[in-house]
Amino acid sequence: MNEEVKVKDRFWMYVGCAVFVIVTGILMVKQSENEKYAPIKQLADDEKASMNIRVLS
Repeated sequence: MNEEVKVKDRFWMYVGCAVFVIVTGILMVKQSENEKYAPIKQLADDEKASMNIRVLS
């Protein structure tokens, strides 16, 4: 009556979860940076559009 319970190796599940958490964190930081610099990018785009004129001679 000696029954052995097989324990599943969950190494790859832990690796997958860690990778998911790290990638999600990086994406959240990048999105935060995009939102933070959006007004500056808008000003640069406006300035570029106003300076983009053609001079006809």
